[in-house]
Amino acid sequence: MKTQDTEVETVIHRRVAAARDGREPAVIARLGSGWALFAQQQFVRGYCLLLPDPVVPQLNVLSAEARSHYLQDMARLGDAVLRATNAVRINYAILGNQEPALHAHVMPRFADEADELRTQHPWAYDWLAATPYEPAAFEELAEAIRRELTRMGVSRPMRYAPGERVGQPVT
Repeated sequence: MKTQDTEVETVIHRRVAAARDGREPAVIARLGSGWALFAQQQFVRGYCLLLPDPVVPQLNVLSAEARSHYLQDMARLGDAVLRATNAVRINYAILGNQEPALHAHVMPRFADEADELRTQHPWAYDWLAATPYEPAAFEELAEAIRRELTRMGVSRPMRYAPGERVGQPVT
């Protein structure tokens, strides 16, 4: 995104670059429009993001075809998360206010959430108290989501396995 002729790099840019290079351990799968990965704070188990590749500032800058593809991938990621987690529903959000680059939040919601939170928007949770993403703890869920995405024909080949090159220099 350009602001006054200055390139602004966001966390989204860095995570997409790391995903491409096999250094992002939270990657679940490469989709046609971008990368499916787990959010760093898991206020509900299975909370995912869809990051576009290439990164763009917002949905509205995409062509009609690219926009449709991104939104379809977002919904398919939601379908896969729904099946893999046995959630009641999926909440979707595209905001971009804090990180001014397109990214979609895909959040499963569960019947056993606390009464005071079950019907609230996801930002009602205490995100600082949320479980942090840990690759080993999410390996089985990542595989289940990947299987669903593959079954739907949405996933694409990746150059590296998720997180295969963590700690290695950027290529």
